[in-house]
Order: sequence, then structure tokens, then C-alpha cells
Amino acid sequence: MPADYVDWLRREGRIVIVGASLAGLRAAETLRAEGFAGELTLIGDEPYEPYDRPPLSKSVLLGMASPHRTELPHRREVDAKWRLGVPATGLDLTAKRVRLADGDEVEYDRLLIATGVRARPWPKEEEARLDGVCVLRTRDDAAHLYQRLEAGPRRVFVIGAGFTGSEIASACRERGLSVTVAERAGAPLVGALGGVIGAVAADLQIEHGVDLRTHVTVTGLEGDGAGRVRTVHLSDETSVETDVVVVSLGSVRNTGWLAGSGLGAGPQGIACDAGCRAFDFRGIITDDVFVAGDVARSPHALFGYQFLSLEHWGNAVAQAETAAHNMICHGADRRPHLWMPAFWSSMFGVNIKSVGVPPMGEQLMITQGSLAERRFAAVYGYRGRIVAAVTFDQTRWLEFYQRQIEQGAPFPVEFPTVDRRPEGRQPVDADFPDPSLPTHGPTVTLSGYSPADQRLVFHPARH
Repeated sequence: MPADYVDWLRREGRIVIVGASLAGLRAAETLRAEGFAGELTLIGDEPYEPYDRPPLSKSVLLGMASPHRTELPHRREVDAKWRLGVPATGLDLTAKRVRLADGDEVEYDRLLIATGVRARPWPKEEEARLDGVCVLRTRDDAAHLYQRLEAGPRRVFVIGAGFTGSEIASACRERGLSVTVAERAGAPLVGALGGVIGAVAADLQIEHGVDLRTHVTVTGLEGDGAGRVRTVHLSDETSVETDVVVVSLGSVRNTGWLAGSGLGAGPQGIACDAGCRAFDFRGIITDDVFVAGDVARSPHALFGYQFLSLEHWGNAVAQAETAAHNMICHGADRRPHLWMPAFWSSMFGVNIKSVGVPPMGEQLMITQGSLAERRFAAVYGYRGRIVAAVTFDQTRWLEFYQRQIEQGAPFPVEFPTVDRRPEGRQPVDADFPDPSLPTHGPTVTLSGYSPADQRLVFHPARH
């Protein structure tokens, strides 16, 4: 593409951002900060300006913050057209147009898709419509669930013990509410952190009074004559009486509106290169469509060039900034998105943080502290190198382990550990569930392979 096109784009071009949340806002701010003077449009399916989501499952449910006071601060004026409350319904790559639910179409010269994810609903639609069945993803979801908890239900039933489900259970117990959690795996958080750490999370929940049911699935939700949820039926043939059911079965990436568009979009997200440029369905890079945030699948050099889908606050910001920069600069000035995956949560009085890609880990070592005390650092290894670390109330070690991951440090760790248990000095199986089985709550999804993994053999024709 000629250099003068980029100069024209920066002066007079039209950039459209679909997704008016954290990634969309930070991308818009970066475009303006880096000199984009053209027409900027942000399209969002919710009627609200961008707001922060992490407080929704924590301080909002505890009444410490209002769901209506979680707006994200604007770092600078973006001078944009805001099309809020009108979802995008289609994309015409040839005509460079985004179709909207109200029948309108918005033309672009370059497009950023930052549509994120939505909460996975309860699959039985009639049961999902019962009064008292909730999900938690949006500001309205949080306001609705908060009102339900304020009403003092006899019991709250949480389906799924990933991070969000566990945070909701923690908030319920802090409010003094009875809560039951059902998880198909053997412990909470196993999809994200593995069975060794999951066992610690299970003990934590039980000690705080959670009725934790593992190795079970919910087979049905039963309502009363007025359409209010009253009973949860489980696969072990038990049932639990409840007033509120929170469905926390993970997330669905918002790619449905791209069906038939020709982009490489599917349930795992939209595939893009390290510069955030989207692939089409043939695996060819587009140069005018970019992707950022939870909906993106991008390769990461530190993790064997596997495609990663990250539901991380920090990733949404960093990837949006990279995408915005690359959209309005010449090819030689583009930069890769190499943000180190990082995640945090707080539940049952414990601060949990991780760096790297824990689900990639085959083995695990407790390198500081003690599992029994719920205060430790754990390191994950894959094929002889460190790929992740997680801490429970040991945050000060994370920066060190991030550097270890970036340097490709060997695993098992070569430095002496300070775990007080003799067995803590030896690697153990990280105990992740079979990836082909559904689990609740991985915040990092491995969804591709290294180019070095040769999966096809080419046999040239002989004449």
C-alpha cells in the first residue's frame, strides 16, 4: 500500500470501531493521541458509554460501588460519533460497510473489531426465563443481581466455579447469604489453574461456608406456578431449593454478527496476526480490518506462537493500543502485540494473581510459601521451561516470574525454593482437565499451534 494512502487516512479517513467497551475506548484515545484527524465512529450494543467490568462481580455485589458509577475515565477527548444501543449485525468486506440492527450502514476505510464476549446463557431457554435466573457480565446484569441479593434470598445457587462464579459465591458469603456452588470438574478454578491449585480453592470455599458440589452438573431448573425459580436438580439425583440461580458457565465470543462476512471468525474468536490484522477465512491477512480485546485470537512468540484468546483487562488495553497504532502507520513502523498475559482476582479474603499461560503447564512447583497456608507462589512448566506462575497473597513474586517467563527460564526451577514441605521441591502434575471437556473459567484459551508443528506432509506430483 503506498505511503501517501496512510497519510491521507490519518488526515481524512474514516475509522469505525465496533465494540464500545474498554478496548474500543482505549483504541479511540490512542488514534487521536497519535494524530488521527479523520472521522471516528464507535458502535456499541449497550446504551452506555464504556464502563469497567471487574468491579461488577466484586464491589458492586457487596454494595460498595454502584453499577451506575463504573464508567471508565477518558484519558483524552476522542471527538467521535457514538452509536450506542445499536448492535452491529453484519459486515461487507468488499464494500467496507458495517450493518447495524436499525438498518443503517456505516462505511469505513479501516475497521477495528473489539466486540468482546457475553455471558454464556443457560441452554434451556424456558428455564433461563424463570424469574430469579441470572447471569453476570453487563452493568444491567450486576444491578439486577445486586437487587436480588439485597432482597435476602434463602439461598443462592451458582452454576460454575470459575473465577466469576467463585467471586459471586465469595460476595454472597460476605453478605451472610447461604450459597451452593455446582461444578462439573473436581474443584473450583481447575480450567484456569489446574487441579493442584483447585484443591486449595475448594478448601477455601468450604471453610467459608459454601456448599460446594463437585463432579456434578445441573440437569434442570424448576419453577413454581408463578414462574419463579425454586429448585435446582443435579446429575447425582439430588436437588437444592433456591430463590436465585446465577449461571456462570463462562463466556461466548461475540462473532455471530460476522457470519458470512469472509473473516476468520468463529466460537474461539477472530484470528489475527501479531500486529492485530484480521485473517480472512482462507488464512489471508486483511490490511483494513483489525481486532483487539477478548474477541481476538493472536499468536504469541513466548508461547510457541500458539494462538491465544485472552479475557484479561490489561490485554484489552495493550492490544487496543497496538491495533490503533498499526492502523494509522506505515508498515515499517508497525509493532507486534506481545503483552504478557496477567490476571487477578479476589475471593474469600485471598488475592489471586497470575502471569503467563497456566493452562499450558504440564507440571507445577510450589516455589514460595505453602499450599496449606494459602499463601504461596506456584510455577508452571511446559517442555522444560517456565510458562506461568500464580500467587495466593504473594504478589511481590510475580514480577520476578514474569522475567523468568520472558527469558525462557528452565523448568524445573534451578534456584532453591523456600517451600517448607519436602515434596514442594519436586514438580508435580499440574492436573488440568482434558481440554476436550468443557470447564468453567479459563481466562487464557490455547486455540492454535506453532508453525513448527508440522501437521501435513506434502508429496510433490511425479511426472
